[in-house]
Amino acid sequence: MTSTTRDLTASIRAEGLRLRRWPAFWIVLGTWILLNLTFAYLLNYLAYRSGESGSMADGLPRDVLLGQLVPAAVPEIFTQGMAMFGGALMLVLGALAVGSGYGWGTWKTVFTQGPGRVDAVGGLLLSLLVTVVVLVCAAFVVDLGVASLIAVTEGQPVTLPALDRSLLGILTGTAILSMWTAAGAFIGAVARGPALAVGLGLIWVLVVENLLRGVSGIFGPIEAVTDLLPGTAAGSLAGAMRTVDGPATPGVLDILTRGDSLAVLAAYVTIFATGTIWLTARRDLT
Repeated sequence: MTSTTRDLTASIRAEGLRLRRWPAFWIVLGTWILLNLTFAYLLNYLAYRSGESGSMADGLPRDVLLGQLVPAAVPEIFTQGMAMFGGALMLVLGALAVGSGYGWGTWKTVFTQGPGRVDAVGGLLLSLLVTVVVLVCAAFVVDLGVASLIAVTEGQPVTLPALDRSLLGILTGTAILSMWTAAGAFIGAVARGPALAVGLGLIWVLVVENLLRGVSGIFGPIEAVTDLLPGTAAGSLAGAMRTVDGPATPGVLDILTRGDSLAVLAAYVTIFATGTIWLTARRDLT
């Protein structure tokens, strides 16, 4: 094992330990799981139970709405909130993870006493990637359990989703949340602090992109740019998982194909990760 590999491995372990012992880390992840369950299942189930037989509930026929609450629909349902709300929370996590190192002065200590800057920041980014994968898999399992409980309660068969569909849903969620986490890390490096980074990131996710897409309907040339924005790619990838027509979750789009969305998201992850490492490696910390 080379010294670079040892340094990177040590950085991954150290950053993983730092994240696991950081209360904000668990608050962000727990908030996402809670919001996921609330908007994907609790509110929809209440809408289903409040409607009369054969009536519309939450803009959909009750039988269609129930079909989205059973285990077979989990790969579709659990990805719908990731494009905007889940992405916003993971952007916050990425911004806090990188930006707090400047605010607390820990980057100075790590860069002067620990491994090289590239290894240190690379270890943090890889730890965040592992976090995303674990979070997506955990959300999938939790949603599968809740959906199974609903199916049993409503006398529906507990039919698990197909393996290929499940893997596609997990890949979709991982791609979306990885991009937003990397975006948060990059903004944290640009702002060199957590507060400004979080504010800028949330304004972009929740406001700026939506305004630009709205303006693109009036000024055609802007559409070529908005179609390649991070939120457009994330929303389109989530939209590619939809199988039922009806009101879409905010942030879920159908602008790009699944292949184009994955390519754009991969490009953004590469750009954001490379930019984060370059900024922290080249700039003075004072």
